[in-house]
Amino acid sequence: MTRSDKVIAVTGLRRRALKLGVLVFAIVILIALLLDLLFPMDVPRLNAASFGQRSDFAQLVVDRNNRPLRAFADHDGVWRYPVALSEVSPLYIQALLEYEDRWFYSHLGINPAALLRAAWQNWRCHCVVSGGSTLTMQVARRFYPHDRTVLGKTTQMLRALQLEWHFSKNEILTLYLNYAPMGGTIEGVEAASRQYLDKPAAQLSQAEAALLAVLPQAPSRLRPDRHPQRARLYRDKVLKRLFDFGVLSAQALQQAMLEPVLADTPQTPMLAPIFSRWARSQRPNSAIVHSTLDAELQWQLEDYLQALIQSFPSQHSAAILVMDNASAEVRAYLGSADFLDSRRVGQVDMVQAQRSPGSTLKPFVYGLAIEQGLIHSESLLRDVPRQFSQYQPDNFTGTFSGPVSTSEALRRSLNLPAVQVMEALGPSVLYNALASAGVRIELPAFAEPNLALVLGGGGLSLWQLVQLYGGLANQGLVREPQSLLPLVADSSRWLLSPASAYVVGNMLRSPRPDRARSDSIEGQGHRIAWKTGTSYGYRDAWAVGFTPRYTIGVWFGRPDGTPSPGQYGAITALPVLFQVFDRLDPHPDNFPQPVDVSKATICWPLGQLAAATPGNQCHQQRDALLVRQQVPPTLIDATVDGFARNPLTLAISEHQLRVDGYCNVSERQSLEVALWPRNLEPWITPSWRYAQQVPALDPRCQDRVPVSTAPLHIIGLEAHTIVRSSRQGGDGASLVMPELDLQAMGGSGLRYWFVDGQFIRNSEETHPWRWRASTPGLHDIVVMDEQGSLDRIEVEVQ
Repeated sequence: MTRSDKVIAVTGLRRRALKLGVLVFAIVILIALLLDLLFPMDVPRLNAASFGQRSDFAQLVVDRNNRPLRAFADHDGVWRYPVALSEVSPLYIQALLEYEDRWFYSHLGINPAALLRAAWQNWRCHCVVSGGSTLTMQVARRFYPHDRTVLGKTTQMLRALQLEWHFSKNEILTLYLNYAPMGGTIEGVEAASRQYLDKPAAQLSQAEAALLAVLPQAPSRLRPDRHPQRARLYRDKVLKRLFDFGVLSAQALQQAMLEPVLADTPQTPMLAPIFSRWARSQRPNSAIVHSTLDAELQWQLEDYLQALIQSFPSQHSAAILVMDNASAEVRAYLGSADFLDSRRVGQVDMVQAQRSPGSTLKPFVYGLAIEQGLIHSESLLRDVPRQFSQYQPDNFTGTFSGPVSTSEALRRSLNLPAVQVMEALGPSVLYNALASAGVRIELPAFAEPNLALVLGGGGLSLWQLVQLYGGLANQGLVREPQSLLPLVADSSRWLLSPASAYVVGNMLRSPRPDRARSDSIEGQGHRIAWKTGTSYGYRDAWAVGFTPRYTIGVWFGRPDGTPSPGQYGAITALPVLFQVFDRLDPHPDNFPQPVDVSKATICWPLGQLAAATPGNQCHQQRDALLVRQQVPPTLIDATVDGFARNPLTLAISEHQLRVDGYCNVSERQSLEVALWPRNLEPWITPSWRYAQQVPALDPRCQDRVPVSTAPLHIIGLEAHTIVRSSRQGGDGASLVMPELDLQAMGGSGLRYWFVDGQFIRNSEETHPWRWRASTPGLHDIVVMDEQGSLDRIEVEVQ
């Protein structure tokens, strides 16, 4: 055979070998494709991009700084937190690859050298020393478990090849980081880091990284919380391997090995448990739920409230909500006083529960009335007994004060003036304004808005109240509290103008009851605007307040709605409100005054500017805050007052007596008089009363005036009656006060009885009632009807 023949033969052999190789490779590829089709992988399940929206991961609720609040295991009770490759410390990745699979980024899922080494070690030892598994093979075994047989190992290797076919190296490594067994029900490096070391995997030290890198080799035997010494030995083995490979210097090795193994027994974080449960329901597909809460503040308030609630009966609970006004972000959310106390029904969320708000809506009634030009901050209002259609409210104290200003009525939380303004405003105006601002009052079935809304005749939650009061702090712009990140789009809605909101806030800034008088004089107690409320039957005690920085709401009561006599907003919830403010904002700033708010002196009873009111009509001066320089007159109720406009213009004769169209009087003059509402007469100076302000009728007119209804008068007693007390007991030492039967005739409607300026009761015309004197001396007895007519007598008890 010639040389050329040999060359041709060799070339032919090479060609046939190449063809054979290509054929074999093609067959292998086809077999691999066929096996991939026959035994497909669940690629969507293994897709790392879906980790954050999967039910096989635990859910962790974290605060605004990523500090854990509460964790929820997955549906199998496994603790596994999703983590991306970029979110794990590079020290851990380095330790893992150097110790477990140095050639991870080079092989195709199987490392033949590692398999041969493992086979040789196992043959020499006649036991299983190592399995020769790559990280890819370990991932394959996690998702496709197999028996420890040759067939099982072969299946594992084929699955590893399949993983490499479908996923990148980083994706396979991410699968390992999330699913590696870490002991018990803990899987993945993030869960292990948080459960054992109380830190995210991004913050691992060199020694901690080595500890967690070796843990999956024998998760139960190497658990650092149960076997710290054994875990340390294996950790040091990893560190020495890193030194041998030149990754660590001798000094770094020594420092890392000196670090003790201090692992916590895995515990579930339990801060803001009710909020976390609610947050989880809002983001059911998010493995990490990011919130706006401040874990440190939350912990402080939970610790404070759990200690405080022990002084209350066992069925009582409480709730606190703190909102940052600048962003409307919630900083603390305490849905109950003690989540684990079943006696207090601690797992019921009282931040979201619908309850009667008591008097907490009064500022918004006054604010809307100011906005509509019905009143100003010092308008004359009436704190008198009165029936509004079929509704007859009473004050919390059971007493009445007569003439009060808007500011005084709000600060003292008087009911009758609030209902008076509500009647002038209209219940539907309040209901619709709040609904337009994003807060809908819950009404009973088929009910329409009515006057009772201002006193708590509807349902609101603490969340909604903080939302509303936050609007006062935010210049009238109401924003729903934000508690989850990322924040939703701003849905701010105007409830009041900045000017009206400022005036209401100014009226709510009153001295703190818990501060010394010197603090109040210096103004330190005036910078928190606050309001309390108590629902009917002492079922709910509220306190809500705001500064420029924060709005805070507090609720106390029984979750089952049972009355709690003696527990009301001012003594139960208000001290807690101030305690929270002292922790958060001990030296609050003042609100800037809008340019369209001005100060002016006004006059009672007209309510007009003092500068524009004649001296004889300005009975009492008040310093008021005006919005857009509006000076609305005092509200008039013609059915009660007997006049439809004020001041009243009268015609008088030359004798300064009142005349009218029935009088045959030639000379007439005009006289304007300022009248006080008739039902305020028991409280005002005698010279201001109707009888003294309106001149008597000229005798020449009396026979021509139509006869009206009989005047109101007290019967059965004469003026200046003297009644005597009696003495009982053997020595006559016990003094018994006399009883008097009181009845009034004439007038119209119910009679309201006052003794020495204090309201006692009401009665009907045909029903006498019995009054017992409490002390000797002179007693002024006054009766007033629904039209404001009155009669009075003075009796002396000896």
